[in-house]
Amino acid sequence: MSRLFISAAHKSSGKTTVCIGLCAALRARGEVVQPFKKGPDYIDPLWLGLAAGRPCYSLDAYLMGADEIRAQVARAMREATLGIVEGNKGLYDGLDLEGSNSNAAMAALLGTPVVLVIDARGMTRGIAPLILGYQAFDRNIRIAGVILNQLGGSRHEAKLRAVIEHYTGVPVLGAVQHDERVTIPERHLGLVPSNEAEGACSRIDEIAARIAAQVDLDRLRAISRQAAPLQSGEPVPGAAGGPPVRIGIARDAAFGFYYPGDLDALRSAGAELVGFDALHAEHLPKVDGVFIGGGFPEAHMEALAANTNLRSELHDAIEAGLPAYAECGGLMYLARGIEWNGRRAEMVGVIPADIVMHRRPVGRGYVHLRETGRGPWPRPHSVHAALIHAHEFHYSSVENLAPDVEFAYEVERGHGIDGRHDGIVHKNLLASFAHLRDVAGNPWARRFVDFVRSCGHAA
Repeated sequence: MSRLFISAAHKSSGKTTVCIGLCAALRARGEVVQPFKKGPDYIDPLWLGLAAGRPCYSLDAYLMGADEIRAQVARAMREATLGIVEGNKGLYDGLDLEGSNSNAAMAALLGTPVVLVIDARGMTRGIAPLILGYQAFDRNIRIAGVILNQLGGSRHEAKLRAVIEHYTGVPVLGAVQHDERVTIPERHLGLVPSNEAEGACSRIDEIAARIAAQVDLDRLRAISRQAAPLQSGEPVPGAAGGPPVRIGIARDAAFGFYYPGDLDALRSAGAELVGFDALHAEHLPKVDGVFIGGGFPEAHMEALAANTNLRSELHDAIEAGLPAYAECGGLMYLARGIEWNGRRAEMVGVIPADIVMHRRPVGRGYVHLRETGRGPWPRPHSVHAALIHAHEFHYSSVENLAPDVEFAYEVERGHGIDGRHDGIVHKNLLASFAHLRDVAGNPWARRFVDFVRSCGHAA
């Protein structure tokens, strides 16, 4: 199982662009590239998955156990020839003093050699103590090489190579010149997702060409083969007993935040996932339930509002008892309307509240939720009193919420709806700002599918 762990000296080093280029360039050379992304993230994995031609799996040590992470990597790598794990933030950054949640800890857990991407703008001789410090800080981490990024030209590159060779002995595996043509536009929460970026495939091809010309892919391949063996991934559990169910899933430019592992879990629980386009589809497909994930509905609110027929069908179906689950952007879409930059657009209207967008984050980071018992999904005894660990990323708030609304969760860490509650319950709908992960401590996918099956509802 050949693998590379691509990290950086600090956040915003251009690591994601480099990883996108590596995935596409190595794929073009015949590798079956399996991408992974550390931490809670939807946007970077969309780009990495598109570049590699395979879903990008998220590895989150805060929400997943060590064995679970190793098994996920091994399982996803079964038909791949090379795995690329993109870290988040800097190599040694983490949530605690010991760095248990750091990229370095993840690389050690997976026995994967680290390649450090360094934003070298304005640097010359000072790059040597930076690399030496990263080498010395944790002797259990092997920095197999560096990729210099954002270089100012050939003279700058030559100076840096000479300094690194003289003082560190760490191989320079690539030197990527600064080039505005290969940047990916950003908005709040990070890069514009590939599912709504115009010309995403052309942009990836251009990035791949630059990376292939400026990075030693053969040396990277050789380093990847030095990764330690991983335990065999356990097979995904078979479908639960009972008839299969059809779950409609909104997948379009407005909604694209879904973890591939969660989609796998829904399928293994007996769900057939039926995609629909909330921007353009005139009718809701015939389904037994609906899942509307996160995204940027505010960026497409006029188009969503203009699709009045689908909004009406969704409203009537949920009011009639269609089981539905909505996360963040899905919650926003099911509310009465969205207000942003002085404009307002009408949405589905089953949630008795309005959504207001803000310039600063309202909720961002990991959340701890405790179930109230008023949620619609059957609750296994094993998780009856356990905290649910999830995450939230939203610049929106819920305003004018009806006073009699019930909540599925009490928030013990995070913001949720109002700082104290999350998980609006309406009929057979559960809508929250929290993004759940289907992991050992929270098998939400099977709970939802079982609930959909028990309702026996077909729209």
